[in-house]
Amino acid sequence: MINKETLISKDMFAPAHVDPSKSEKIAKPSLNFWQDSWLRVRKNKGAVFSLVVLVILLVMAFVGPMITPYSYDTQTTKHNNLPPRIQGLENVHWLPFDGTLTRRDGSEYNAYEVRKVDAYYWFGTDNLGRDLFARVWKGTQVSLLIAFMAAIIDMLIGVSYGAISGYIGGKLDSFMQRVIEVIVGIPNLIVVVLMILVLKPGIIPIIIALTITGWTSMARVVRAQVLKFKGQEFVLAAKTLGASNGSIIFKHMIPNMFGVIIINTMFSIPNAIFFEAFLSFIGLGLQEPNASLGTLVNDGFKAMIAFPYQMIIPSVMIALIMVCFNLVADGLRDALDPKMRD
Repeated sequence: MINKETLISKDMFAPAHVDPSKSEKIAKPSLNFWQDSWLRVRKNKGAVFSLVVLVILLVMAFVGPMITPYSYDTQTTKHNNLPPRIQGLENVHWLPFDGTLTRRDGSEYNAYEVRKVDAYYWFGTDNLGRDLFARVWKGTQVSLLIAFMAAIIDMLIGVSYGAISGYIGGKLDSFMQRVIEVIVGIPNLIVVVLMILVLKPGIIPIIIALTITGWTSMARVVRAQVLKFKGQEFVLAAKTLGASNGSIIFKHMIPNMFGVIIINTMFSIPNAIFFEAFLSFIGLGLQEPNASLGTLVNDGFKAMIAFPYQMIIPSVMIALIMVCFNLVADGLRDALDPKMRD
């Protein structure tokens, strides 16, 4: 028989020793808003993978034209319409990098051997013999530049316009909102086409054309946020302490809506890329010898049946950029928007 006194001793009921200096110690480190948001973004595998892909594409947009021995605007007419060919993969026939083309009767032939070309074009060449690898990355660089510049200008104009309209209110707010309604009521394509025709196609005219109507959605979102913050305690406290209207708007309100601004900006970048590609596809984009992804798709579309790679490669690049930006924007929305928190 087991003695109960040996199982339950008086020592077990002795009070625990508590160190007063460690009574309020927090075991887990505290996180600010951005650190907490980053942890939430990291949980979204699609957003993280898309962010990595975007970084790689951004690096290649600047490095890509330098790692090929051919310039994006150098024409070699005897090397025109050559298919993709990569060292080390030219003997792997199930990959599309062996330099073969298909005749109309269905038979295949090696275009490099038939034309006696001792060179490697990783993405092939266009109808003027220009290296598509250099042109695709140069076009990606130009398209991203246009999209980022248009998105930044849209953000600056839209945030300032919407914040002032929402905070001042009254007749000024009504007038500013009527201006937005007039701009939104005019078809965007007509405004953009007229601006490009007046200023002539180029990078700067395309950016200006994209920003004429692109800032209106940002202005409406920021105005709604300002109307929500307008009566909250931190704004009333700033007024009580004598802060000016500009200080309240740009030092107190706008920092509290950074999440919404970043999300809308991230969604506007792929829209700008697609719209620039559309303008280039209909012939209102950059002019030769400059290149963007839209002009490359337009050039490849003309030879799509005989040389499909000339259109497929830039089209895949556009699709990849747009999908990645949208997935990253979705991840940021889930992380920065308090309503989306789990």
